[in-house]
Parts: sequence; C-alpha cells; structure tokens
Amino acid sequence: MSDAKGFGRHDHEPWFALMIEVLEEQARVKRTITYAELAESTNIAGPYRIHRLTEALEDLTTRDHRSGGPIRAAIAISKARDGLPGPGFFEHCAALGLYFGPDHGPQAEIFHRLELNRLFVKAGDQGFTGKNGDES
Repeated sequence: MSDAKGFGRHDHEPWFALMIEVLEEQARVKRTITYAELAESTNIAGPYRIHRLTEALEDLTTRDHRSGGPIRAAIAISKARDGLPGPGFFEHCAALGLYFGPDHGPQAEIFHRLELNRLFVKAGDQGFTGKNGDES
C-alpha cells in the first residue's frame, strides 16, 4: 500500500521489476532513455501508460532516497525537454527534500547531471545490489 509520498503504487505490477532492470542497464552503458522507450521496453500496455510509468518512477525515487542511493529515475527523460526528465521528477525530488529549484533551466540541468553522474559511478564501480537493484 502507498504511503503519503506515493511509495508502492506500482511495485506489485509485473513490469516494475523490468523497469528497474532497464534503468540499471541504461546506467551501466551511461545512456538515458525516454519515457516512451521505457514504457515500450517494459511492456506497459493500455491507456495512461506514461502516467503509470511516471508514478512508478516516483515510487522508485522515494525508495532510492530512503536507501541513500542515486536516483535511478534520472535515467528516464522526456523527449520534449532537451534531455531532462519531466517536471514531475523535479517536483517529486523537491517534495523529498532532494532538490530546491525550478523544473527547467540551468539549475535543473545541473541537478539532473549530478544524479546521472552518481548513477554512472555506482553502475560502473560496484553495480547495483539486492533484488531489483535495491540496496541490501
């Protein structure tokens, strides 16, 4: 069941574990992936699939924040935002106390780049641990 921050809304979905695997593989090869590509590669079907995906990414962001790890959702970007995630990524990070700034512009770009760098280092140095990349 979800808590006040929305944690756990989609982790029971059959595609949630695959979503984590795809994000971690993208981190290993130091690449981002668009929301549409991620939804397609994880077989999220039906209407509102991008909405369900972004909710799941928020759940994962909350999980990553609680474990102290890099934010794996930073790998997923909007094709319409020049390599940045959608505004919801920044809003959710702000709600968690991770980010203080606008959802666009230089400050957002720097925050996103720093999170990507944290992911790339973790993926390259020690990889991800535990079931579905959760810290053990």
